Amino acid sequence: MRVAIIAESFLPNMNGVTHSLLRVLDHLADRGDEVLIIAPGTRRDGPKEVAGARIVRVPSIALPKYRRVRVAPGGVSRIKRLLENFNPDVVHLASPFVLGWRGVLAAQSLDLPTVAIYQTEVPAYAARYGMHGIEAMLWSHVRNIHQHASLTLAPSSYTLDQLSELGVAEVDLWARGVDSSRFDPSHRSEAWRRSVAPNGEKIIGYVGRLAAEKQVEDLAVLDDVPGSKLVIVGDGPWRAKLERVLPNAHFAGFLGGDALSQAVASFDLMVAPGELETFCQTIQEAMASEVPVIAPARGGPLDLVDSSHTGWLYTPKDLAAMRGHVMDLLGDEVKRRAFGLASRQQVLSRSWKSVCSQLIGHYSRAIENPHPQVLGRGFTVATPTTSEDSSTL
Repeated sequence: MRVAIIAESFLPNMNGVTHSLLRVLDHLADRGDEVLIIAPGTRRDGPKEVAGARIVRVPSIALPKYRRVRVAPGGVSRIKRLLENFNPDVVHLASPFVLGWRGVLAAQSLDLPTVAIYQTEVPAYAARYGMHGIEAMLWSHVRNIHQHASLTLAPSSYTLDQLSELGVAEVDLWARGVDSSRFDPSHRSEAWRRSVAPNGEKIIGYVGRLAAEKQVEDLAVLDDVPGSKLVIVGDGPWRAKLERVLPNAHFAGFLGGDALSQAVASFDLMVAPGELETFCQTIQEAMASEVPVIAPARGGPLDLVDSSHTGWLYTPKDLAAMRGHVMDLLGDEVKRRAFGLASRQQVLSRSWKSVCSQLIGHYSRAIENPHPQVLGRGFTVATPTTSEDSSTL
């Protein structure tokens, strides 16, 4: 199979979109498929090839408040030419929004089947970054993109319902895998624990970007929990602010590879406070490491955390409940251990091989039924909860 991947974000920027794409690329390489990646960047950005896939960068600009994130505005003709020259069997749109919109229009003009992967709740992010009053317009753009695709894949039941309410008809569930060998309780390190919690405190962990949409500042209610140490793994534009908000926390910075596996397995529990997670891969990685997770009852965590069995879900914005659940697990070693064991058992079957095999099936479905819901550049207004009241502009 020849697969063109149009990625809204890719290396060297490491995030959830990039992480899942790297696993998909490994799978396609094992199958012997030929892959082209089209991504934002500059000529200096590397690498030029990953898992045998050639990477083509298109001109992009950095976001003012988050310069590591680049967007690629522009016309359709450049993307159309790249696709025409490669002649793919299917076009994979990874978290499409700006470049992905150009990609879906280019593919449609060439009668190419498209599979759009919904992964980022961009409209809700806008408010977090001070862009109030434009959410309805951004949701309209999301719906427009996905109605132009042959098939949309959502990572969780919450997002599947969200897209269906928007009016996206051709949508199916495609979750994410987890490497249960890399994320394994055997990587727990007492030496690492002493290095970040030298007084023998229980470790409350967080893993992820330090950015507005992740709501890491909510962890301030845990900064003074007796007998505990808050450990923040990750980096991002909000790090300096968070270091002021969380004066007692240990900031480990960005960790990858074995260092990340060791850190996660060494937590006593993990809190994922973001309310805009469409999936939240770090939750699965903690669960595979036998670490119970506490998260808000919205988005991806609803599918991942079995409340009162593998961790706890709390009502979004109820930070007192978050703290109460943390105190509950820190104070009950037997329960914490039972939750951790149940967590790993729950995710052991979610291998990347099985998940990527499902993706190949979705590719085949799009190839067999390539026609999108909407032709041309139609633009409609919608919100995720009142699609029936939408009007056409």
